[in-house]
Amino acid sequence: MSKVKVMETVLRDGQQSLIATRMPIEDMTPILETMDQAGYHSMEVWGGATFDSCLRFLNEDPWERLRTIREGAKNTKLQMLLRGQNLLGYKNYPDDVVAEFCKKSVENGIDVIRIFDALNDTRNLATAVEATKKAGGHAQLAISYTTSPVHTVPYFVKLAKEMEELGADSICIKDMAGVLTPGVAYELVTKIKDEISVPLEVHTHATAGISEMTYLKAVEAGADIIDLAISPFAGGTSQPATESVAIALQDLGVETDLDMDNLEKIADHFSVVRDKFQDNGTMNIKVLGIEPKSLIYQVPGGMLSNLLSQLTEQGIADRYQEVLEEVPRVRKDLGYPPLVTPLSQMVGTQAMMNVITGERYKVVPNEIKDYVRGLYGRPPAPIDPEVKEKIIGDEPVITVRPADLLEPGLPAAREEIGSYARNEEDVLSYALFPQQAKDYLGRLQDKFYDVPLESFDLKL
Repeated sequence: MSKVKVMETVLRDGQQSLIATRMPIEDMTPILETMDQAGYHSMEVWGGATFDSCLRFLNEDPWERLRTIREGAKNTKLQMLLRGQNLLGYKNYPDDVVAEFCKKSVENGIDVIRIFDALNDTRNLATAVEATKKAGGHAQLAISYTTSPVHTVPYFVKLAKEMEELGADSICIKDMAGVLTPGVAYELVTKIKDEISVPLEVHTHATAGISEMTYLKAVEAGADIIDLAISPFAGGTSQPATESVAIALQDLGVETDLDMDNLEKIADHFSVVRDKFQDNGTMNIKVLGIEPKSLIYQVPGGMLSNLLSQLTEQGIADRYQEVLEEVPRVRKDLGYPPLVTPLSQMVGTQAMMNVITGERYKVVPNEIKDYVRGLYGRPPAPIDPEVKEKIIGDEPVITVRPADLLEPGLPAAREEIGSYARNEEDVLSYALFPQQAKDYLGRLQDKFYDVPLESFDLKL
């Protein structure tokens, strides 16, 4: 009997995809012990948008959340998603911030850090890989999968080999848009497995309605791990359902190590959580739909809904199709960047600007200008020269690693947040999200000062 391991995403990507990362820690803690006994290879619990969401919307300390999850799930590997030199934000951070963040992530409970770069520029991965391994963590490097004339199977195989040489402990094919088709998945997994010696994980989304077939062919080709979400937070823009895929694979003679009784308890728990978010309107029924257009336009499901929402707010929802058709043209102009954070938001905004103004690149966001200047890294293909001139004129384009231009960030962060920070983790929160972290830490101080003095046992 063949075997594949499973990474459970409900605590990070599952809830990020369906309820915009609004799940508080109290919805997680009652079920952590059961999840720890379910037979998962790992659980994705942190990173992505969880950090920002904790500070901005949930009034939670993201570091405390991680420690709480670690306490509740003592045996299963805990995994997080990191945007390489962008960490959990939307810009490049200095090397000292990246290194310290990886170190503290491992110290606070993370076992596996999945590190990716939006442009697949491996220069933007090196610092995080080195720091993760130095801290004793497992550095998983992720290929940002997309389709274009330059993103061929040989391109991705070469990239996987480069990642292994960089020190990857494992490699993940990260298909954030759900556009990896079954046939390509089989070929890609087969050829990468022929070239690397570390484990290979496959990550996709159910957005386009083909994810189960993609996983089946990936497993047949020898994928070591696949990413799934427990059924109440599965489907739509999330991952396929853990229980359903496990049962189907077992029927085909593929072992998963999953305990179905515990999976049922986990599903029962998260069904109640899901219903709460459906009732209060946080979970929009649209995120559960199938979007074949994502296969046509190569646009992630979340990006589709965001574009429609923005156009609706401006009273021009009827121009949605025009914007969708403009997205691939902008991608081509800009050298085919993969549509993953932050590039998906940037390309989508530029496409919308082009349509709304009626003149392509008449209005250009600063982020796109920085991208064209080379400040995000190397584009997969050359940027159209005429478009480049329209956006930045004859400004020079940098060719060095973008972070080489940055001064160390921690000394200034420590000084600026000094009166608020309780520890180095607070300093890192501030370095990543200055305003949100300061607001959160300020609320903590206010809460502290509201406590009557006589309630403290002060032995002076």
